[in-house]
Amino acid sequence: MRATLIYGAEDIRVEEVPDPVLRETTDALVRVVRACVCGSDLWPYKSRDATEHGDRIGHEFVGVVEEVGSEVGTVRPGDLVIAPFLWSDGTCDRCRAGWQSSCRHGGGWGAPGVDGGQGEAVRVPQADGTLVKVPGPVDEALLPSLLTLSDVFSTGHHAAVRARVEKGSAVVVIGDGAVGLCAVLAAKRLGAEQVVLLGRHTERTDLGREFGATDVVAERGEEAVAAVRKLTGGDGAAHVLECVGMEDAFDTALGVVSPGGVVSRVGVPQYERVPFGGKTFMANLTLTGGVAPARAYIPELLPDVLEGRVQPGRVFDRTVPLDEVPGAYRAMNERKALKVMIRP
Repeated sequence: MRATLIYGAEDIRVEEVPDPVLRETTDALVRVVRACVCGSDLWPYKSRDATEHGDRIGHEFVGVVEEVGSEVGTVRPGDLVIAPFLWSDGTCDRCRAGWQSSCRHGGGWGAPGVDGGQGEAVRVPQADGTLVKVPGPVDEALLPSLLTLSDVFSTGHHAAVRARVEKGSAVVVIGDGAVGLCAVLAAKRLGAEQVVLLGRHTERTDLGREFGATDVVAERGEEAVAAVRKLTGGDGAAHVLECVGMEDAFDTALGVVSPGGVVSRVGVPQYERVPFGGKTFMANLTLTGGVAPARAYIPELLPDVLEGRVQPGRVFDRTVPLDEVPGAYRAMNERKALKVMIRP
């Protein structure tokens, strides 16, 4: 079969790889029907050291079960399933507590010995704890939105939940990438009354408005802080969702959060330390967020997607066949595409 491999910075190739096979009785084989390139895939794309042998890549996919191990009981061949961006056993204490992203026996797609999602098929470890069956029949038009449940919509929801967004909230979302736009949608879904989106790409912020943003701030730095404070009555907002992962975005988050408020960061941080000293202490701020336990959220979010109440799949602005994935990485890296869907 064919799959995507990364060999180094800006070196993505689609090559023939061995077909996946069942290795454990808890495995399932899934034929991928939709996958995508994630913003977090761009970090290794920009910086990975060159290697002689490529590694599988990709962690978001929806597919059809082809074969299952003897101990798999929740899915069967022919089922349409969503694969969260991390796999998990579903039985350890962390999974039972709703933190499948910290599963004691789980891991990530594309790790040594594990298939990546950007290919024609994937061996899924711990299928019962990982895969979520989609009740059918399913309109093909819903596949993009179902695919967002594997990562970006679940991550945007995580940002909003950890920030304690509720009915009537004033919310600030920093970042107009796919996660930031999904965070806007998630905040609106939870009842936010005011959602201020920080972003400067008009085609993205326009979609953000359609997702529920009431205000858009294109400025950055101190100008952005001043604009947000003006829009929120002077003190900022109690619920701030940082969806970028860069240090300047986190600094902005601290500048726009009101005393007693929450900064929820879900952008993969590209920095090691955060300025959380005396000033933040005196303001009684909470810092939360982190990697989303998508497997915990998918069952909650799935009905709204199936019934059309939310359409997070609108974040995909380009669809490519598998052989064109290298170009998809270039397009996203050069900001020519927001998020690219792959149709193997």
